[in-house]
Amino acid sequence: MKLRIASYNLHKCRGLTGPHAPERNLKVIAEIDPDIIALQEVDFRFGARPEALPRDMIEEMTGLVPMQMRTTGETSLGWHGQAVLLRPELACQAVMRRLPLPGLEPRGALALRVAGLTLIGVHLGLARSSRRRQLARLAAKAGRLSGDAVMMMGDFNEWRGDRGLESLDSLHVFAPGPSYPAPMPQLRLDRIAVSSRITVTASGVGDSALARRASDHLPIWAEIRLS
Repeated sequence: MKLRIASYNLHKCRGLTGPHAPERNLKVIAEIDPDIIALQEVDFRFGARPEALPRDMIEEMTGLVPMQMRTTGETSLGWHGQAVLLRPELACQAVMRRLPLPGLEPRGALALRVAGLTLIGVHLGLARSSRRRQLARLAAKAGRLSGDAVMMMGDFNEWRGDRGLESLDSLHVFAPGPSYPAPMPQLRLDRIAVSSRITVTASGVGDSALARRASDHLPIWAEIRLS
């Protein structure tokens, strides 16, 4: 089984300063052409948390569909601002769980199981103490799935490579390249962690001219093979 997996923090589809233009983010996703993509900040932050990424535009512009789940609010696309898009033929066989996470601010992760893969999409907290607690919980979850191919992907909000990730010693953790801030990327905030059953055959950052305008993060991607 070979899959192209991606992650993208949309920054509520408003680029760095606005205006709200979700068609730009959808074009960036289409450029990457993933089988599955974990998204962060798909909803506006306040009030009823309405969708910033309109669901009625997704399939037409990318060929992907959002994984159905119980969202934050009635008009939200995601849960804690996170959602997963995937190809329709994968969506019909996928199962997703929400994973609440500890920390100073409300956070959660999404665990998708499909085609022999458990993909955990994350958007970790701003404080390193919170991130450490969140990663410890996710690592324990991954440990209970030791027979599965496990992949964790998303906005780790961790700019250091030598601290904060200690809980993930059982996984191979890497960043494909600098992804933040998008106009002049310097920091490797967006990362990937994989278990031994996954071989990463290629990875990269979606660093196109459009991607540098569409969000404050650039998307990351990886092509994987499941053993």
